[in-house]
Amino acid sequence: MHCKMRRKSMFDLTVLGQQAKQSARQLALMSTKRKNELLALMAQAILDNETTILAANQKDLAHAKDNGVTTVMQDRLRLTPERIEEMAAGMRQVIQLPDPIGEVEKMWKNSDGLMIGRQKVPLGVIGIIYESRPNVTTDAASLCFKTGNAVILRGGKEAFYSNQILVTILQKALKDAGVDENAIQFVADTSHEVANQMMRLTAYLDVLIPRGGAGLIRRVKETATVPVIETGTGNNHIYVDKDAQLEMAINITDNAKTQRPSVCNAAETLLIHQDVAAEFLPKIAAKLAEHNVELHADERAMQYLPNAIAATESDWSTEYLDYIMAVKVVDSITEAIDHINRYNTKHSEAIITDNYFASQKFLNEVDAAAVYVNASTRFTDGFVFGFGAEIGISTQKLHARGPMGLEELTSTKYIIYGDGQIRQ
Repeated sequence: MHCKMRRKSMFDLTVLGQQAKQSARQLALMSTKRKNELLALMAQAILDNETTILAANQKDLAHAKDNGVTTVMQDRLRLTPERIEEMAAGMRQVIQLPDPIGEVEKMWKNSDGLMIGRQKVPLGVIGIIYESRPNVTTDAASLCFKTGNAVILRGGKEAFYSNQILVTILQKALKDAGVDENAIQFVADTSHEVANQMMRLTAYLDVLIPRGGAGLIRRVKETATVPVIETGTGNNHIYVDKDAQLEMAINITDNAKTQRPSVCNAAETLLIHQDVAAEFLPKIAAKLAEHNVELHADERAMQYLPNAIAATESDWSTEYLDYIMAVKVVDSITEAIDHINRYNTKHSEAIITDNYFASQKFLNEVDAAAVYVNASTRFTDGFVFGFGAEIGISTQKLHARGPMGLEELTSTKYIIYGDGQIRQ
């Protein structure tokens, strides 16, 4: 069965590309009003089909359990009525956001009398390869649709049934409204062979966005011939400065690590200034113990953490996505920043301090897409930032960085008005 599916999908991937290219041309000309009407219909269709979606998700969860997927990773996969409501709410929030397409950023007259403007346009056809979380399906579909981009979605095997039914529902809503349903398409094959083919689909894809673990991101970067916007893993840090309010630091660290440890904006390493280590570490250990967090501590931190495991070099660069946290005592904010810039994945970093100068040093010197003062890293999220949803958190520096919303899914073209000018 899987072999037949694979052969069919490898052939159909080109067909999907052709269909997406054609649909993208129509989408690029669609009015904001019409796009918003269709997004509302798709959001409602998600709510109307809650029972069907949950049934498909249960099949994915059953397979996950059979395959020994951890409880934490199952949480990434699980859909509930509340999470389905959040998915629809995210789509509706996209409706409320200004449509960037067609916007002329600026216009000027040159020495030849030409009026030159720079206008925002869709990227075209976007391919997205992602893992585990079904909400990525609706987030990506709504943001791409609003910006006039056709999208080809290739989710991971863990969420196959959930992703497939979500795309089917979205496509039906479009088709029932008399719109080309190929604006949103799904790759019904989770094999590496088809993923590799998608990474090289240069004739049809204008950009490829991977969203998942370090292994997926690395494979896409090494394999793809399609231009890639890299969304990164989250080896994120909390640094507790010598001038921190310790109760605040406990609450923020606990939230950043335990509120949802399976996501990329969860904290993985805790750095503590030596001046507050003796007081702070036993308190944070007791708090994290309520969630059975396993601490991997350096030699200095071990003095205050008798139940911790001795940290190894690999702990500083590991994205656990679990109830595990690395702990290190540092001599200064400079040492903390050096450690972060050496080991982090450029995602989200936080300092807890009441010292203004320390906070500014941290903001200025830490290299990451999102840098916080006295707040949890868990806020790095397109929905929280007011983008309605997100395609992912870009950790690169070209074109897009941080949560990717509507603006990051556009390109530009120059429009020029003349009245008969020729170049001499």
